[in-house]
Amino acid sequence: MIHPNTRLQFINPTIGYGVFATADIPEGTIVYVKDSLELVITPQDYAGHGPEMREVVDKYSYIDENGDRIVSWDFAKYVNHCCNCNTISTGYGFEMAIRPIKAGEQITDEYGIFNLDEPMDLVCPSAGCRKRIGPGDFDRHYQDWDAKILRSIGRLSQVDQPLLPYLTEATRNQLDVLAVDPDSYKSVYALKYHAAGPDRATVRSNGVHHTIKA
Repeated sequence: MIHPNTRLQFINPTIGYGVFATADIPEGTIVYVKDSLELVITPQDYAGHGPEMREVVDKYSYIDENGDRIVSWDFAKYVNHCCNCNTISTGYGFEMAIRPIKAGEQITDEYGIFNLDEPMDLVCPSAGCRKRIGPGDFDRHYQDWDAKILRSIGRLSQVDQPLLPYLTEATRNQLDVLAVDPDSYKSVYALKYHAAGPDRATVRSNGVHHTIKA
């Protein structure tokens, strides 16, 4: 579920659609929640689709820590990637604003966290763009992503959170613990899918710009 103060907007024929803020969204705001209405496509279900349908699923889904492809029921699936994103996925199953987002600004996130199984070229004119993202990004960048999250996650209780009721009880309990015990922080690495099934123990860390996704 995407934050209520957002709208879908066509950008151009190359990029397609994007999601934009309709009001200021403060840093630390939960902007997306993986809720119970999301469409879950297991690897077995995905393999059962023909190539045309798999292409559609690939376009609008991300792969979670279980290897399932998740397609959002609302327009959250149109959020574009940016190497200097203003929201990012966390190990708690939601995406959070990591800096203030102004009304009219595009909501962007980090696709490298989405367990890509193939490289993806980016449409990004900024000097810091990685130009391509792919399967190795998790191991290369998760510590940087954790650092960004840790700079903002302490603001969760300081700003309005319209999506908070849609978090699971277990997640809310984890956030309550985090508020009093920073060492309990759940790294974004918890979202990495390990196809071979190794230990998924929680990693603790102290520590424009779009994809073609219309």
